Amino acid sequence: MMAAAGRVVENQVSESSEVNRMDNPVCPVSLEEVTLADVEVLECPYPTYAYLREHAPVYQDPLTGMYVVTRYEDQRQIALDYDNFSNWRPSNDHANLTGNARLAYERFLENGWVPGESLAARDDPEHKQMRSIFDHAFRPKRINAIDHEVEALAYELIDDVVAGQDGVCEFVSQFAVPLPLIIICRQMGADMEDVWQIKKWTDAWIRGVGFGLSAEDVLKYTDLEIQAQHYFQAIFDKLRRTPDDSLLSDLVNIEVPGWGRTLSDNELHAEMMQDTFVGGSETTTNALSAGVMLLARNPATWEKLRSDPERYLKTFCDEVVRLESPAQGMSRTAKNEVVVGGVRIPKGAQVDLRYAAGNRDPEVFDNPDEIDLERRNAGAHLGFSTGTHYCLGAPLARRELYWGFKAFIDRIEHFRLIPEKNDLRHLPNYSLRILKELHIEFTPVK
Repeated sequence: MMAAAGRVVENQVSESSEVNRMDNPVCPVSLEEVTLADVEVLECPYPTYAYLREHAPVYQDPLTGMYVVTRYEDQRQIALDYDNFSNWRPSNDHANLTGNARLAYERFLENGWVPGESLAARDDPEHKQMRSIFDHAFRPKRINAIDHEVEALAYELIDDVVAGQDGVCEFVSQFAVPLPLIIICRQMGADMEDVWQIKKWTDAWIRGVGFGLSAEDVLKYTDLEIQAQHYFQAIFDKLRRTPDDSLLSDLVNIEVPGWGRTLSDNELHAEMMQDTFVGGSETTTNALSAGVMLLARNPATWEKLRSDPERYLKTFCDEVVRLESPAQGMSRTAKNEVVVGGVRIPKGAQVDLRYAAGNRDPEVFDNPDEIDLERRNAGAHLGFSTGTHYCLGAPLARRELYWGFKAFIDRIEHFRLIPEKNDLRHLPNYSLRILKELHIEFTPVK
């Protein structure tokens, strides 16, 4: 479960031509040319991040007013400075919502449940108190039990691909999506026949926090999220009557220490979409897709990984998260006026920790834009955040990545991207890095 950003700001994205920016990235040569909210910059943001790291490591975006932090050490400083920075988000200030955020809020009031503050948006002591029930739900014994499920499902999915596709597949929809989604659906008590409907709901949530939405789009995506709320509300009610041994049953029924109550429906609905399904499924999907894309583009790495997966696979998983950063960043709110990197950040300002930029900081990682199976500090990346807000689902995400890639290695001998079917485009999204599709041609292991 990797961290997922909430509804923080409303932005506009400028449209550009359909060019594969993985090979032809936007490379600014001045601060005036830096445009973070641009489709083509989002397609490959790393040259822009590199420019900001060097020339303006704490940069106030003129469009959003947010202070964008791109150096690794500055990000760690902020993430660990609980006295001066808060996880509180403006989206939780319901009385002062405007524009699209106000539209969505009123729709939730009318037809569903206004999502409460999620775990990711809380500070201690509330964060620590609430996290304790998640820590119980993700206790080692349960993760070990789930590990066997992940392994079995990964091999089942890849065997289905090998058996029925005549040597071709669309990896995202046939493997990367169902592996973490089915696992989290099982833990959340969802009917397995509803997996793809839930995927539509999570897609709607992601698009609902995107750029440049019309009022019609906002209402459409909000209505889909409300559909999901009603679906899961029935499960909440059932688990209150008849608890079971699922993760969701723990979240529904365990009293939060110090609160004198269990989580409310509004809080549970926030957890379901933000921290559980998006944070715990979508981001793992995106890491699996990114990993296979990186292997296709780096055949020597593929051969080296296959030669000794026991030695290299853990590092490979960390390198994928470091290089592609499925969760591109997280926000903080300045509780006091503070100076970071020589820049004065005023009290109340929104601060954007671009972890994807820090994960390629050359001051921390040698040859940061390259995948390196021998990298000794690969696990030092910030893809799961750090400090008290380190991703509580990281152990499960790591197991899903490990077994997903292990099954792929064990069943696939050679593979390549299919040029005529791939444009390798990502969904324009400031918070998440989402590869739309990945068509491959493969030779199975005999």
